Order: sequence, then C-alpha cells, then structure tokens
Amino acid sequence: MAAGAGGGQELKLLGAWPSPFVHRVRLALHLKGITNYEYVEEDLTNKSDLLLASNPVHKKIPVLLHGGRPVCESLVILQYLEDAFPEAGNALLPADPYDRAVARFWVAYADDIFFAAWIKSLKGTTEDEKAAGTAGALAALQTLESAFGECSKGKPFFAGDEPGYVDVALGGYLGWMRAYEAVAGVNLLDAGRTPLLVAWAERFARLDAAKGVFPEVDQILQYGKVLQARTAASATPNN
Repeated sequence: MAAGAGGGQELKLLGAWPSPFVHRVRLALHLKGITNYEYVEEDLTNKSDLLLASNPVHKKIPVLLHGGRPVCESLVILQYLEDAFPEAGNALLPADPYDRAVARFWVAYADDIFFAAWIKSLKGTTEDEKAAGTAGALAALQTLESAFGECSKGKPFFAGDEPGYVDVALGGYLGWMRAYEAVAGVNLLDAGRTPLLVAWAERFARLDAAKGVFPEVDQILQYGKVLQARTAASATPNN
C-alpha cells in the first residue's frame, strides 16, 4: 500500500511536541511508511475548536483525523493504524492472537506500572514522593528488561527483527527518559541495571522512523522547568 493511502482520505494528526503519546503516533505512522499526513501543533493552554470538537470527552491530544473522522488516545490510534493500513510498512501487532495478547499486556504494564510510577517522581510534591516514584519506575524497567529478553528471543526489538507495538509504545517515552537524568539526576536506562533495554533504546533511536520525532533534550528540559514551576505554584496555598 502506498504511503498515506486510505482511499485518498486525508490524515491529520493533532498533537503537541512535548507529548510522548504524540511521539508514539508519529513513530507508528513513520514505521508504516505513512509520511504525508498533516501535523497540527496544538496550544494546550488554548485548545483549538477542532481539538475540542474531535475529542469532546477527554479534550486531549493526540487525535488522528482520517477523512475527517477522529480517532483518540495513542494506543487506540496505533491499533487503528494497523487495522486501517494492514499492508503498509511494519506490522505493529503480530498475526498470532497469543502474541498479540502478550504485546498488549506489556504495553499496559509500561503505561500502568512504569509510567504511573515515573510520573509520580516528576510531579511529586515531597522528596519522599519523588523517591518512591523513581524506585517504582526503576523496578518496572527491570521487569521490562526481563520481558525484552523473553519477547525478542535474542533479536533487536521486542517484536523481533523489526519494531512493533511494544517498541513503539515504550519508545515514545525515550525523549523524556533521556532528559530525566538532567532533571532528576537519575539515569533510568542504566547499562548496569538494564543492559538489554539500553542497547534496545540506542537501536530504536537510530531508526529512520525516529528521526525528527524526539525533541532535543534541552528543549524538553526547558519545558520541564515550566511544568515544575506550574506544579509548585499550584501547590502553594493562596494567602
């Protein structure tokens, strides 16, 4: 199938450059060879009418518009792309139903366990909360290290020879993971703790599909400082 095919229907992605969930969708589009989509940068402090109309429930990015019809939430979009463009580029999900279930399990683990802990370390209002979040994130990554060994079967990616659903879902976090060391002084992907994931991250970042998707670390750092300032301001009681 030609890149961007879909009965001639326009593809438009509503996103915001810092979002790891938008990074996921862009990675998936590029892996499937769909490069002629329109990317629309949203101002999340002043959301567009198109975004609010396209995702009236959550009012969040990313939103993929295919022929004007909205698909919301990053993982839903990834699965939609697989269904809508089954012959384009990389298959994100394996053909075998059991293997698909395993991939979905580990993506849910990455979001529900790893990311949930990590976000606490970023948004925690006390040092204890931040430390507990970091400890939880590191423990989850060690579990994902074991998962990589089992899923990859000695090949370069979770999905085998080519990146797939788990690779894209976890890979969407790589930009922020690289910046986290400078923000918090903690290297989440450390060769001593998770050597397989460190090598995987380096391979993933070198993919053509990843080029131009991840923001520069300094750009993320500046944005992170803005978020920290907002968090601190919201935690300060009004006099």
